[in-house]
Amino acid sequence: MDYANRKRPPQRKPKGKVSGKKNQAPQRQVPWAMVVLAIVLVLAMVFGLRAISTDNDAAEQVPLQVPAAPTGTQPAVTAEPMPEKPEERWQYIEELENLEVEVDVPERELGPPKLMQCGSFRSQADAERLRAAIALQGLESQIYPSNGGTWYRVVLGPYETKRAAEIDRHKLQRARIYGCQIWNWNL
Repeated sequence: MDYANRKRPPQRKPKGKVSGKKNQAPQRQVPWAMVVLAIVLVLAMVFGLRAISTDNDAAEQVPLQVPAAPTGTQPAVTAEPMPEKPEERWQYIEELENLEVEVDVPERELGPPKLMQCGSFRSQADAERLRAAIALQGLESQIYPSNGGTWYRVVLGPYETKRAAEIDRHKLQRARIYGCQIWNWNL
């Protein structure tokens, strides 16, 4: 379809009153009170700014008059030199340079070693698969049989602190190995 040479569609006729005038929008009435108020406000602002600027100009043009001393007498006000700046009374800067602060940090009590169990399986093949996935993340785990060889637990550790175990657990979670629990265990 050729849009460039297409003719305009015919205009629709408005419904409702039909007047003799074509295509004229209804005219709004201008609130003359608002127009007069706006002009008055603008003129007031202009006169106010002019008054402020003429007050400043008049103040700048008037010279400051200093009363002259009578002849033969000394002036009432004598100009004294400014006093010297006093020395600083603060000595803490020099005192703190040679001072040492001793801080007593209590030693953390290390609890029992922490172990992290990442799975418990009935078949040893499933436990070996999880152990291989953990080994791909650079961590070493062991498989411990329990209940006479009916369950095989995949365990990491021992860790001295829970924080060290949490670091490894987050590394495993990034590799999508979930469900690892940190416990105080003794094997």
